[in-house]
Amino acid sequence: MDIILVPGFWLDASSWADVTPPLVAAGHRVHPLTLPGLEAVDAPRAGIGLRDHINAVVAAVDAIDGPVVLVGHSGGGGIIHGAVDARPDRVARAVYVDSGPLAEGASINDELPTDGDDVPLPPWDGFEDADLVDLDDELRAMFRTRAVPEPRGVAQDAQHLHDERRYDVPATVIACEFPSAVLTEWIEARHPYVAELARIHDVEYVDLPTGHWPQFTRPAELGAVILAAVDRVS
Repeated sequence: MDIILVPGFWLDASSWADVTPPLVAAGHRVHPLTLPGLEAVDAPRAGIGLRDHINAVVAAVDAIDGPVVLVGHSGGGGIIHGAVDARPDRVARAVYVDSGPLAEGASINDELPTDGDDVPLPPWDGFEDADLVDLDDELRAMFRTRAVPEPRGVAQDAQHLHDERRYDVPATVIACEFPSAVLTEWIEARHPYVAELARIHDVEYVDLPTGHWPQFTRPAELGAVILAAVDRVS
């Protein structure tokens, strides 16, 4: 199976390095992406928006002959959902790592502080305690050293969806910051945050208790959970 890995904000393809070994060992082909504007700290980010990142994922799908599994971490979840909408007949499963599908008209996060065309990685006190579980001082230093500002448009642009066949694509939600039981409770309560997730016909939930960056705090376990999700593709 071809597995396309989409990082969350401030990260490039290398952020998946410690997650991919079990996938490769199982014979799968992995395609970690560096999205436009994330190539380097001094890369141009003006004019890059959410649609550009979705289109980059769609281009990766189109470059592969056969079905793919899309994996999106954090803000990457909204991006892969846009790609699922664009290519519902090509995606065998969508895997949301501490994330979920982004609904029509919603933005990934339009409240993050900006600096011109950039959304820099905020200071750690700008995050919730649950985000930072297991992210020790060494990992925080590593993350901040490698962080690249996110293009402002990717964070702020509204999602636009067109094909309801996206709801037929099976999904796996890997819950890290809070247990999947909270998500299912929100779905039962018709919480708007999970309205798009609630419309997907086939969703499995897997708990991987840690903070918001399991690719750093529990990479081997995350790789194993993704592998299990891929193995469920019929």
